[in-house]
Amino acid sequence: MEEIEFNEQFTKALHLLQHGTRNLFVTGKAGTGKSTLLRYFRAHTAKKIVVLAPTGVAALNVAGETIHSFFRFKPGTTPDRVKRARKKDEDLYKALDSIVIDEASMVRADLLDCVDRFMRINGPVPGKPFGGAQLVLFGDLYQLPPVVTSAERELFSSYYPGPHFFNARAFKDTSLEYLELEKIYRQKDQGFIDILNAIRNNKVTRAQLERLNSRVGADVESAGRGLVVRLLTTNADAAGINNERLRAIDGRSHVYKAEIDGEFTRDSYPADDELHLKAGAQVMMLNNDPDGRWVNGTMAAVQDIMRGLPGEGDVIHVRLADGSVEPVEPHAWQLFHFAYDPAAGRIKAETAGTFTQFPLKLAWGVTIHKSQGKTFERVILDLGRRAFATGQTYVALSRCTALEGLSLVRAVRPSDVMTDCRIVNYAPGAQPGDGEEPLPPTGKIKMIEKAIAEGLLLEITYLKAADEKSCRRVKPLSVGDCRFPKTSFVGLRAHCLKQGALRVFKVDRILEMKIIPPEL
Repeated sequence: MEEIEFNEQFTKALHLLQHGTRNLFVTGKAGTGKSTLLRYFRAHTAKKIVVLAPTGVAALNVAGETIHSFFRFKPGTTPDRVKRARKKDEDLYKALDSIVIDEASMVRADLLDCVDRFMRINGPVPGKPFGGAQLVLFGDLYQLPPVVTSAERELFSSYYPGPHFFNARAFKDTSLEYLELEKIYRQKDQGFIDILNAIRNNKVTRAQLERLNSRVGADVESAGRGLVVRLLTTNADAAGINNERLRAIDGRSHVYKAEIDGEFTRDSYPADDELHLKAGAQVMMLNNDPDGRWVNGTMAAVQDIMRGLPGEGDVIHVRLADGSVEPVEPHAWQLFHFAYDPAAGRIKAETAGTFTQFPLKLAWGVTIHKSQGKTFERVILDLGRRAFATGQTYVALSRCTALEGLSLVRAVRPSDVMTDCRIVNYAPGAQPGDGEEPLPPTGKIKMIEKAIAEGLLLEITYLKAADEKSCRRVKPLSVGDCRFPKTSFVGLRAHCLKQGALRVFKVDRILEMKIIPPEL
């Protein structure tokens, strides 16, 4: 049984989930218990809810369904192409009290607008935002972002100011309450927690980087405290290390093919469809053991592989970090579809497919993307030539439980610490420790207009195109819509005292701003 600390924040969040009707975004840094809260709410609520996720693997992790599958969206569906539900599904959508979506950081704005449009047509209260159902989002915007391909980018940017869910047009007609869980359970070292928070918010100091980079080349492999995982930026790098290390082990390689039934697609496979193992291989467990012996992400080593009795499969034993040796059996992951049971008056989850395989994965090397949500005691982090996605460095570092368990292949550079300024401007909790919440866009415009009217200067912290922050004083001249050949934005026209020239600043990239009194 999972131990849960019912602190003030957890209790407040649970009350809003159980009894609230307002749309809600439950967020928090890595390791603050978002998944625990979701599991507890789901197990104890009397509401008619569905739990969805943007990808097949994320849906499996919450025993839910993908957004596309639940709403029957075909690939390429856009809000203007959303249709009325099939007759046999009408009762399901009309019965919904809450739509719960996990991994919200990966949900695109256009997909959420599709959900809104669909529910306005088919929901309990037609015409209302999200059909009158409560929308509940779980996730951390500072982790890995939604994917917008290069082919989509230009067209997408003409409709939305950014890819994240909060840019959805649905929120012009409704609001989203923001609730942040703050107590971190994964790390205990406050100094390391402070470094992680600073990297998350792109406010890391030189001293913090120096402390972090003291771990370059640190020896975490001979400490004898369990297995070491190497986090890498690409699938090819992870596969290369795993194949090389497996080949280096003497003995026969055992191959296990998954049994796949129903509607599983390759991109939603929770494990290898063809698993290659040898005794001595380093592996990661891929499920939460019902008996509590391991959780998804636990590191282990294959102790032995024994031939089973006639008609039975092999028996695999793994050695866990505490030294115990445990048998591992094939695990059946279930893919669900939600349906309405009119007789019982409830929404039920029906199995739409199963994927059966040993819940193991070679794990000398793991991609940063696939490490999201997991916890490791000892990590070698290889960022390669550079981090290439916002949140990537934060996700990688926050997998580790302590700074002493971390080794860096190379130093973390300021350019590796990337935060999307649109997230900083959106998230009320984006600047913890500053003493006040970031100014919303309307507040910035009012402050600019006040400075113009009174002939005062502004001091701004501006996020430049390379995600570098710059402090400067400006004399504001005007604020309003600005247009360039391929984009439009709300801009501040001002005389920059630092450069002695007229400049245009994007308002959404102004992180901090204050009026300078005349005497200064």
